[in-house]
Amino acid sequence: MSLKQTLDRLYNTYDFKERILHDPIEFPHQYKRPEDIEVSGFIASCFAYGRVDLFKPVVKKILSTMGESPYDFLVNFNLTRHGRLFSGIKYRFNENNDIICLLYVLNRALKRYKRLDVLFKLHCWNDDQNIGIGLTGFVESLLSTDTSPVYGKNTKTMGFLQFFPSPQKGSACKRMNLFLRWMIRDRDIDFGIWKGIPKNKLVIPLDTHIARISKCLGFTKRASQDWKMAVEITEALKWFDPEDPLKYDFALCHQGISKICSKMNCKECDFNPYAGNARL
Repeated sequence: MSLKQTLDRLYNTYDFKERILHDPIEFPHQYKRPEDIEVSGFIASCFAYGRVDLFKPVVKKILSTMGESPYDFLVNFNLTRHGRLFSGIKYRFNENNDIICLLYVLNRALKRYKRLDVLFKLHCWNDDQNIGIGLTGFVESLLSTDTSPVYGKNTKTMGFLQFFPSPQKGSACKRMNLFLRWMIRDRDIDFGIWKGIPKNKLVIPLDTHIARISKCLGFTKRASQDWKMAVEITEALKWFDPEDPLKYDFALCHQGISKICSKMNCKECDFNPYAGNARL
């Protein structure tokens, strides 16, 4: 069986709906309105690092505090009146004020642009190789917000900046690319509510699972899990589906998350015959 046949079999037989409960995409799937899907997805993706069972309770607490419509809550967010509702919430690198500042920045962006996709598309061009330029501009715009109402001075703490990685700084931007996949892809469990951006402009959300499997399959020889590696893997996947290369992402990533594919069981892995010398 060729590598393309193996990948397509994995994709075509994968139980996407069952794995939703083991993925941060579970949160935006709880909403119907596009504007609620967008902002809940952004918040969920911001915390999607570390163990799923550790960050999911944090996201759940934040979104449940916002009520039935996270979009309406954020548009009407008042730092003095609503900020204290999130008191005590923190997660790993993100202190309580960093989380409150994230909500404040989203409030400022939504007040000005109504939707996050409007802001993102201001920085996209049709001849861009991928969404890297658009993502860089999107992040820079959000980071230009004056944070002094939260911190007492216009500063950007390390915990706050951790929410906003940028391709310009070489980051793989796993969480941002995850959010963009949710918003732009219109198949399987992704939402496709951001119109006008081709699916093949997306860059794979690169984490340790995708990096390990991609090295095994010969999609990349790079050592650093950075933006260049993410682009290289995405370009390799275009050999199998030029229009929708990220269709394989969810299933491949969850091969690692569920430990079906790991260093411990490499000999039993379906991909093992292609390890190290996959032919594109």
